[in-house]
Amino acid sequence: MSGEIISNEQRFHVSMSPAPGGSKCFDDDGRRKRTGTVWTASAHIITAVIGSGILSLAWATAQLGWIAGPTVMLLFSFLTCYTSCLLASCYRSGDPVAGKRNYTYMEAVEANLGGCKVKICGAIQYMNLFGVAIGYTIAASISMAAVKRSNCFHDSHAKNPCKISSTPYMLAFGGMGVLFSQIPDFNQTSWLSVVAAAMSFTYSSIGLALGIFKVAETGQFRGSLTGISIGVVSETQKIWRTLQALGEIAFAYSYSLILIEIQNTIKSPPSESQTMKKATLLSVSVTTVFYMLFGCFGYAAFGDLAPKNLLTGFGFYNPFWLVDIANIAIVVHLVGAYQVTCQPIFAFVEKHAARIFPGSNFINKEYDITALPAGFKPYKLNLFRLVWRTVFVVITTVIPMVMPFLDNVSGILGAFGFWPLAAYFPVEMYIVQKKIPKWSSKWICLQMLSVACLIISIAAAAGAFAGLAMNLKDYKPFQPNY
Repeated sequence: MSGEIISNEQRFHVSMSPAPGGSKCFDDDGRRKRTGTVWTASAHIITAVIGSGILSLAWATAQLGWIAGPTVMLLFSFLTCYTSCLLASCYRSGDPVAGKRNYTYMEAVEANLGGCKVKICGAIQYMNLFGVAIGYTIAASISMAAVKRSNCFHDSHAKNPCKISSTPYMLAFGGMGVLFSQIPDFNQTSWLSVVAAAMSFTYSSIGLALGIFKVAETGQFRGSLTGISIGVVSETQKIWRTLQALGEIAFAYSYSLILIEIQNTIKSPPSESQTMKKATLLSVSVTTVFYMLFGCFGYAAFGDLAPKNLLTGFGFYNPFWLVDIANIAIVVHLVGAYQVTCQPIFAFVEKHAARIFPGSNFINKEYDITALPAGFKPYKLNLFRLVWRTVFVVITTVIPMVMPFLDNVSGILGAFGFWPLAAYFPVEMYIVQKKIPKWSSKWICLQMLSVACLIISIAAAAGAFAGLAMNLKDYKPFQPNY
């Protein structure tokens, strides 16, 4: 550790002295030149969107059937693309090229809507991000346990039920989270997003290939036009499962939580909104192709019996080594997705701590660590960042260890966050930004879109609550559960 100390106050002083029109080293807001492109933004989006949730799309399709399943996926792809473009238009206030930048979702809401809506937006956004972080911890531990269980199944020739506790694997994921959480900010996570995006394509491709081979092996497309049959499940279960499936698909596309933060990494010219819209179209198109293929071939392979997770629910047993590779890829992807998701929370807390305690060395000073391998730049260690981010990761690890069914709680949070974050705020901000007259045809269409998303959120929340109630019946903490 060198003796050079750099304070946040000094860095903030530089950032608050913008060079008009920008310069070779600094952007128009005085911050270091952004380097993000369509490709890095797309990598961030794909990392955030194509999560392990893709593995439940066969199950979701099984609940809805051959007509409604693919139709709902296409509808949500269009919805996500459109509302994301609305939100991307709100990155700068006023002029889309030279207007004031909004660095976070909350700042965009404050600049366009103001009032109590800012606090409501912040509470919903960060609560959802916290829930997503817990969900990633649970999903990663399930995939790690699945590798162990797969090998156990193979060694015992499927005679041993191989019940395994996910607790040790949550601790392992938490350890990786502590290490990677020390990446200072969003701009420096691009390489991790690229790796994570590659991993998402890896396990998605494996799952898709296994589904195709399963269909080829049986020689038939299973399933029905209306989804899982009454008799396999009760009428009540059919309703709840349909609502859950709707939520699974809706949340599988949504990334509005971190869209503005991703956009803040993009260089200009061309304008950030133009680049972000291209990245949105590219990433949502790629995502939709994978979702459609994965969901449909998974359903065709297993029909009504499609498991909630094709790779960890043992839809596929063999070849076990290929299933293991897919589950390892899921874990690597979730390590990256966890960091991309948590960066807005980290930045929010650290920014406000620096504002409240401007004279604190613990919070504001950075120390250059030069004892690194050749070719690496000095790492800037901030003690507050080290302590606070470690505490955050510990919390998001301990909570799912005690309550591993919290992936349903994440679904509930996602349901309540879907409408305001993916529809209401983008629509309202766009109306203000573009000065759309009230009761004009465009205004009415945008409001109808917002109301439709509200109905979807309510329906998905009902399904998530029903799923949570069913899981609570069989809940036993710290017991082998996979």
